[in-house]
Amino acid sequence: MDLNFQTDNGLAHEAALGLIVLQADETIENEFRPLFDIDGVTLNHTRIESAPEVTSETLMRMKAQLTGTAALLPNARALDVIGYACTSASTVIGSEEVAKAVQKAHPTAKVTNPAAAVLAALEHLNAKKIGVVTPYIAEVSKAVVSLLKDNGLTVVKLGSFGQSEEAVVARISPASTMDAICTVGKDQDVDAVFASCTNLRTFPVLEACETKLGKPVISSNSALAWHMMKLAAIETKGRGPGRLFD
Repeated sequence: MDLNFQTDNGLAHEAALGLIVLQADETIENEFRPLFDIDGVTLNHTRIESAPEVTSETLMRMKAQLTGTAALLPNARALDVIGYACTSASTVIGSEEVAKAVQKAHPTAKVTNPAAAVLAALEHLNAKKIGVVTPYIAEVSKAVVSLLKDNGLTVVKLGSFGQSEEAVVARISPASTMDAICTVGKDQDVDAVFASCTNLRTFPVLEACETKLGKPVISSNSALAWHMMKLAAIETKGRGPGRLFD
């Protein structure tokens, strides 16, 4: 028998979002999931091939794959915002180049990434003197520091776990990350702390770090989630961890 049906606006009657996740990333989807559990908002994921080791060379390789990967996101309804979830690759490739590549597949979507999002978040928090925590090897950490400095920020202190393997980064304990953030952030000249890398688990400790330090603490994932919400005109207050969402 033939059944009658009606159609509506679907799940994304408020906003449709896309997220490009690294093949090696085991963290960001789990940290994003509760934040985007919003009626009328969808968050669709696609994965981009990524190397198990993080170096400037392996990060740059992803540039050529961005358009094809973005094209795998649903397009029956135009996506409002697409996030490319890699801080270090966005820093190496450049935010404008990331946006151009993604918009070849989704011309009307606004595009962001953790590098762009962190700059927007620090401006929102009026933070100028930054403490930075990264899991990266020296050449990648240096690129992140240069990004901040090139945008008028002062990097007061940098601490790194010195890791190139994504699998190791995903298994750095939140307690270790908290210790690192607090060690870097206790410098009196630091206005705010930025913990870089979407694969680094930070959401369990961001607010505890802020309480201990008395200053804002953001991560790649908190900044990216916040910025995607802002670009999609989604209310951010109370949706995520830390002062950024106040």
